[in-house]
Amino acid sequence: DSKGRINIPSKFRQCLSIENDDTFILARGLDSCIYAYPLIIWQEIENNLKNLSSLSKTNRIFIRDIVRYASPTKYDRQGRISLTQTLINYAKLKKEILIIGVVNKIEIWNPNQLKIIEEQNKEIDQSNYNDLANKIIL
Repeated sequence: DSKGRINIPSKFRQCLSIENDDTFILARGLDSCIYAYPLIIWQEIENNLKNLSSLSKTNRIFIRDIVRYASPTKYDRQGRISLTQTLINYAKLKKEILIIGVVNKIEIWNPNQLKIIEEQNKEIDQSNYNDLANKIIL
């Protein structure tokens, strides 16, 4: 809406909130979207980031880019969350959004941006994709 709030579907609210005091973390996604992590998952990410050597310039830039835009949030009584203007701009969000559940987080997308990413993904080397699928899918 005009205040930068979006309604998270109840099935996703339950997944994000379990054992997290209804708190979760919004962060810049890696593909021009917004990631919403349950607090417990974000804490694991922070621990992994702490293990990266700060002697590496690449690591420092990566850590900075991940945490600088991360912000905790909670639902209001209507199940809405407020997005920061920085995240809205990064994900190029407009009136219409798409929310996707992805294993340990949700992704918040501009549907047009997702179509662009999906088109780019068609160019992925299919043999690498199949190798990865064979490792994961039984």
